[in-house]
Amino acid sequence: MSAATVSSSPSRHASTSSPQPQNPIALRLYKVLGANFEDGATREALQTLSELYAPLPVAYPPAKGRDVSRDGDDAQLDDIEDGDVKSKPAVNGVRVADPLPGDIAARARRNLRRDVESRLADSSRKFLKAFGEVDKQLDTLQEHLSAMRVRCDEAQTQLDDTNDACKSLLDRAGSLREERQVITTRQSIVSLLLGRFTLDEEEKEALTSRDVPVDKRFFRAMDKAEKIRDDCRVLMTGEDGPTPAGVDILSATSSYLEQAYQKIFRWCCFEFRQMGRDAQLEVGPSMREAVRRLRERTELITEALTYLSHTRQDTLLTAFTNALTRGGPGGLPRPIEMHAHDPLRYVGDMLAWVHQAIAAEREFLESLFGVRGDRRMVGSIRRFAASVEEEWMGELMDAAVGKLCTPLKVRVQQTVRSQESSITSYKIANLLQFYMLTMQRTIGEEAVLSKALKEMTDMAFEVFFDSIDTQGRSLLRVPPDLDDTSVSPPLIILDHAQVLREIMVVYDSSLMGDETEEQLVAGFRDIMDKMVDPAIETCMTSSEEKRKHRPTWDKSVFVLNTLAYLQGVIEPFRFTAEKQGVIQGLVETKVLQLTEEHYRNLSKEAGLHDVVAAIEGRHPSEPLSRIPATQTSRLQTALREFSRWLSGPGVVESPRLSQLTLQSLATRVHQAALQRLAEAYQRVCEEVRRPENRYEAAATLLGSERPFGQVHLLWQIFGLQDDGQGGRTG
Repeated sequence: MSAATVSSSPSRHASTSSPQPQNPIALRLYKVLGANFEDGATREALQTLSELYAPLPVAYPPAKGRDVSRDGDDAQLDDIEDGDVKSKPAVNGVRVADPLPGDIAARARRNLRRDVESRLADSSRKFLKAFGEVDKQLDTLQEHLSAMRVRCDEAQTQLDDTNDACKSLLDRAGSLREERQVITTRQSIVSLLLGRFTLDEEEKEALTSRDVPVDKRFFRAMDKAEKIRDDCRVLMTGEDGPTPAGVDILSATSSYLEQAYQKIFRWCCFEFRQMGRDAQLEVGPSMREAVRRLRERTELITEALTYLSHTRQDTLLTAFTNALTRGGPGGLPRPIEMHAHDPLRYVGDMLAWVHQAIAAEREFLESLFGVRGDRRMVGSIRRFAASVEEEWMGELMDAAVGKLCTPLKVRVQQTVRSQESSITSYKIANLLQFYMLTMQRTIGEEAVLSKALKEMTDMAFEVFFDSIDTQGRSLLRVPPDLDDTSVSPPLIILDHAQVLREIMVVYDSSLMGDETEEQLVAGFRDIMDKMVDPAIETCMTSSEEKRKHRPTWDKSVFVLNTLAYLQGVIEPFRFTAEKQGVIQGLVETKVLQLTEEHYRNLSKEAGLHDVVAAIEGRHPSEPLSRIPATQTSRLQTALREFSRWLSGPGVVESPRLSQLTLQSLATRVHQAALQRLAEAYQRVCEEVRRPENRYEAAATLLGSERPFGQVHLLWQIFGLQDDGQGGRTG
């Protein structure tokens, strides 16, 4: 009966009948089916059983050739019935049979204990065999350890014997070791003392040997010697006083330092000789440091700078001579003396060369002494600091350019004295003054070059003033052209004014920009006096001479035209305000004279001259109508003539005044004369209307002719503004 049949019967019976004891097989089956195979130990046990009883295929050889011999596994096949084996097709003549279901489990139930014991027995035999080998090796190791223990005991015995024998030697070595440590400490202290208070051989060689250059190594050795001296002085200030060692150290370092200063002095003298001959002046760090250290010895640096001064004097003089005669390298720039035909450029090139040399010399000395530049603007005043370096630089610059003053002064004086044109003389003088002020602001007023430039400037201005004095005297000596009837300025004054204009342009362009108004006027006052006053005097003299020989010639218009022209020449410049005031005063005087003359002429042309003269000249108690010039008939004739004149062109313009170059002056004079004429007419009307003058029908007399006794109407005719008095009609 199969397991399924057995398991199904109790189920059906249980469903139809009352509960009974279950079948053990069913219970076992339920137990197996309800077992949890997720447990690790269970899974491992099952895995071990599956490996132990893995299914093995059974091969059957052919029937006729079957081997009758069997091994141990074949004996197990005796339990398998022939009918239970299912054969498979033969492979290579051998039939392979699959195990029957349940065969492996059956074998496991029958042979599990035997198989496990057999396996344990095999494993035990293998362990026994392996442990036998290990036991043999341990025996051998024990033999070796015993032998080593014997050797160690022998070595320990020998070591104890040796330790006993060397104990005294070790004690002596320990004491020597302590003594060596003490000596080493003392040696390090002595070495530090010697290193701090003495110079090594390399440092001594750097300070004394000529083969070692003056460089960083030399300066380091010198710094160390200075520090040794300072430290030694500190140590010698104790209570016990100076020690012999300290005195010896000071003496030795002082000797080396003196040799070092002498070495710096010799090197600087040599470098100064070489440096002075070079066109490009460059100061290296070593030279700058050497000069700084040499300042500690005033006599040495003074002597060294003397060499530099002599060399720079000769070098600058040679360079200036070459610039004058030979020019630059390769002929460019060209020699300065090639421009001697152009005096302004000739003098300017020489002064520019000297100024550039001064600037280069200043930069060289600032770099040599390590003085920072004040970064001032070009042309501004240099603020000289009160220091030894500034004194040295001032002396060296004075000495360097001192030899340039003589050839420069000779050439400038020759150029200035050879000039005939006052304009050129003034341009040269102004150029010299500019460089003089620049040098005074740059190197000081007491410098040799500043003094030389001042002398040259004074000489140039002296020549210029002599020139304009001569020009002014020659202007006065020229006789007027009596045949010239023109009232415009004469040609000689026009030329003279043009010279003055150019001089003013030069003066205006040379201003620094920081001058006050008073300084501007004062700087040009003498020139204005020497140039303008002769022109004015010439104008007045010429007008008087021509007036004597030509009575019809208009003197006033000529003088006003000339003065207006002179004023127009100087007016654009702010430093001529003072002279403009003088000329304006003369113009005003002449305008008043011309106005008076023009009024008299207009009153004569208008017919009112005799009437006004009679009114002004009569006795206060005498009636106006009794005077011949102001009788009724003659007064009527004068008023008629005045009325005709009002209709003529004389009211609008005057041929005489049209000759004035300034129409503003002509208008001004004409309007002033018309105003006086209107005032005269108003007075005539007032006098005629007065009863004490005994005019019959005074209103009819005045109203018969234009402007009919209406003064305000006359003001309108003249185009003048009514002053508020002309409106009265009586």
